[in-house]
Amino acid sequence: MDHLPNLISDLALIMICAGIITILFKKLKQPVVLGYILAGILVGPHFPLWPTAVDKANIQIWADIGVIFLLFSLGLEFSFKKIVNVGKSAIITASANILFMLLIGYNIGLALHWSTTESLFLGGMISMSSTTIIIKAFEELELKGQRFTDLVFGVLVVEDVVGILLLVLLPTVSLGKDVNSIELLISTGKLIFFLILWFITGVYLVPTLLKKIISLLNDELLLLTSMALCLGMVIVATSVGFSSALGAFIMGSILAETDEAERIEATIKPVKDLFGAVFFTSVGMLVDPAMFVEYIKPILVITFVVITGKVLLSTAGFLLSGNRLETSILSGFSLAQVGEFAFIIASAGMAIGVLKEYVYPTIVAVSVVTTFTTPMMIKSAKRFYNFTYKLIPQKWKEYLSTHTTSKKDTSADEQLWRQLFKKYFFKLCIASVILIAIINISFYLLHPFINKHLPPKVADLTSTIITLALMSPFLQGLLTVNSDLARIYLTLWHKKITNRLPLIFCTVLRMAIIIIFITVVINHLFTKDFFTTYAIIGIFVVFLYKSKWLSKSYKNIERQFLSNLYRYKEKEELSTTQTKEEKTPND
Repeated sequence: MDHLPNLISDLALIMICAGIITILFKKLKQPVVLGYILAGILVGPHFPLWPTAVDKANIQIWADIGVIFLLFSLGLEFSFKKIVNVGKSAIITASANILFMLLIGYNIGLALHWSTTESLFLGGMISMSSTTIIIKAFEELELKGQRFTDLVFGVLVVEDVVGILLLVLLPTVSLGKDVNSIELLISTGKLIFFLILWFITGVYLVPTLLKKIISLLNDELLLLTSMALCLGMVIVATSVGFSSALGAFIMGSILAETDEAERIEATIKPVKDLFGAVFFTSVGMLVDPAMFVEYIKPILVITFVVITGKVLLSTAGFLLSGNRLETSILSGFSLAQVGEFAFIIASAGMAIGVLKEYVYPTIVAVSVVTTFTTPMMIKSAKRFYNFTYKLIPQKWKEYLSTHTTSKKDTSADEQLWRQLFKKYFFKLCIASVILIAIINISFYLLHPFINKHLPPKVADLTSTIITLALMSPFLQGLLTVNSDLARIYLTLWHKKITNRLPLIFCTVLRMAIIIIFITVVINHLFTKDFFTTYAIIGIFVVFLYKSKWLSKSYKNIERQFLSNLYRYKEKEELSTTQTKEEKTPND
């Protein structure tokens, strides 16, 4: 074996150990992913009783390739049509899960005396459930095709998309200290270029290319073509400053819109499984088992928060969406784990050096524990529902029966909900982008400038006041709804009782986003004290709500923005109308 390169001998060791352990796990009816992680621990440098992989750098390269193919495969299962089809239940529940688990994870990290960056990463890592584990559990328990499993899969689709965004945003935010206005402008230009490229290739180039050459492609050539497209987009993504994982996911989602998506997915499955095994094994290699004992307190705290938080938030989200109590509880109990995206996000944080060594084994330990508990949680959900239903007062049962339904919305309702989500999320996105820009300018330009000319505490207070003042019109805009949104709100509110809880949730979601933005500013510039922070938030939100001047300012800004946005469309419509009038003879 001495004449073999370390890369080959290490890969052989990994495959042999992973094969033995996963066969054992399969026999014990445990998730295969856990077998890969255990195999990585055994062949890693922290377990000397077993032969150890020699070259960690080469294994990391294999792991990076594994992430690329995992995300490419995930993209093949994703389609923009799925986001429309999953309905309001999945969107509302996924939004609640991600938003509130991010906030909870961030505060838990601070309570454990982790840094701001580590706390932010912790929130991102625990905010998403595991697609792989849930699918395996549903298959083993023969639950696929039920109402609650469809809802869970819808949530997973939304979470996967948000996971990709977090994979891009978290490292960027963590390295924000190097960002200045020129670099921010360049980054924005790169993002626009990449989105345009995504649109062109997704709508025209790739489907057109495949249609012309598909008759020539057997399985071997289809595999080579798919891999070439995937790696080509990876090169493009990394060239413009984004992650390789994002490039792989984008190409997968592009191919998902073609007629050959299922065939491509079946063709690359063996490649994905091979490199996926290497990736999860490499995750285990980075784990020191001794750290599980050393950091048992944060592991237990985070595990408890993940299980209870996800069950409560998911169940509440499905209830708010108008689903029955039983369906909501079954769905909520299915989502109570940390997903494989946690490993990918943690790897990204480790790669750029913003996470300390204890973060990685902590999140892996939480994932391992919650993976083991997932089948038990799903099995116990029905018993928990029966037990809960007996304890619920009769009035509550009548209320739940009246305000929830297992039937699908009518087409008219769905159309109204689509209009609401389109206008609602358009407003949220525009306001959020502007608020993020203001925060970045304040953190990396305004605050350093003021800090040079004033004492530290005075500079912090001044920067906080100025930043909140600049954000005020847009935060106030999030508190209010325009006439179109108000009309849709009222129509849905009076049309069906089951619409009211989701509408209330939309309002709560807006408030949560407002609180998160204000919290970020106060914690970064002024104080991290919990009570002081939320006392300031309470006073500031009341001020936003009462201020007529801010309301008028935001309406003027919004009116001007929409006028500029639709100016070309209005000119086009006016031109068309004038043409028709010219062609119409006078009476």
